[in-house]
Amino acid sequence: MKFEILHTSSKSRARVGRIYTPHGVIDTPNFVAVGTNGTLKAIDNQTVHEIGLQLMFCNTYHLMLQPGTETIRDAGGLHKFMNRTLPVITDSGGFQVFSLAYGSVANELKSKGTKKTDGSVLKISEEGVLFRSYRDGKKILLTPESSIEAQKNLGADIIIPFDELPPYHIEKEALVQSLERTHRWEKRSLEAHLKNPQDQAMYAVIHGGIDEGLRKISCDFLGHLPFDGFAIGGSLGKNKPEMIGMLTDMMPLLPPEKPNHLLGIGDLESITACIPLGIDTFDSSYPTRAARHGMALTKNGPLNLTQGQQAKRLEPIERDCLCHTCRHFTVAYLNHLFKAREMTALTLTSIHNLHFMVELMRDYRERVASDLI
Repeated sequence: MKFEILHTSSKSRARVGRIYTPHGVIDTPNFVAVGTNGTLKAIDNQTVHEIGLQLMFCNTYHLMLQPGTETIRDAGGLHKFMNRTLPVITDSGGFQVFSLAYGSVANELKSKGTKKTDGSVLKISEEGVLFRSYRDGKKILLTPESSIEAQKNLGADIIIPFDELPPYHIEKEALVQSLERTHRWEKRSLEAHLKNPQDQAMYAVIHGGIDEGLRKISCDFLGHLPFDGFAIGGSLGKNKPEMIGMLTDMMPLLPPEKPNHLLGIGDLESITACIPLGIDTFDSSYPTRAARHGMALTKNGPLNLTQGQQAKRLEPIERDCLCHTCRHFTVAYLNHLFKAREMTALTLTSIHNLHFMVELMRDYRERVASDLI
């Protein structure tokens, strides 16, 4: 992998760049859609390719449980298995294990984090995490080495080392212990990866919660190891202002010559706030999840396609939008599909929302290049 910085804004830390991978170029800043099981919900991968999504995020944890990473390896890797020719990034599996136990980062930003586990995590040790599969209850031990082996089977362009995701509500001493263990796990992950690089890049995951000192320690420790880029993980705060404050302090500590990625955050408000801080890529299921709830993304804010007032609106979601949905269908038709509970409604709205995100990020890159951000 190669990272090229094309322009850094004179107005902020925002920058325009390119990440070169074996399956193509990723222009930055960019949005990364989440295809948990090897597909974005309600959209096939050929359509995703035509929309122009340059990077897709797939989840090792779910693919490990079904169909199994060995099956995907035997199919020729994740790209061939899911029929995607553009870049893919996978996580370690640790995020899902711990988020299922403690709650997601997104929930923490809504102050919905929890201290209690759901019983799926049975034991956390130096070796790894013993957890119970949510599919069949089978006990599985996930370690740095087995996580990397799984991601080698998947063959993604960018992979993530195994890490622990402690909740926001955790005592300082426990957070320090978690950080130190995560650093050891990430070093073991890197060592396993370097034994068989397989033309994959690996991003370190910066941890430390909202503690400025611990974030600095994490940047220092991981920044001196030969990772190809950096992901910002762990608890990002109980609300967005706290997250922005943490990132404002932390971003200058990362090596500027390497790309970075903000894990699990990709809503419009956060992207707007984080691009000036120098974030290169964002991942989230937000656009497709919003679509499944009847919300279309527009330049004037979300449009609720299920409302009665949309029933007679015989025009596209946005008149100047060139997506497949807006070129062929009206809001009234989409309103009808949602009321009739037709699955096509989810597909057409998801296509529009994903196209909206692709064009939004293109606009952000142009504005950063013009020193407007």
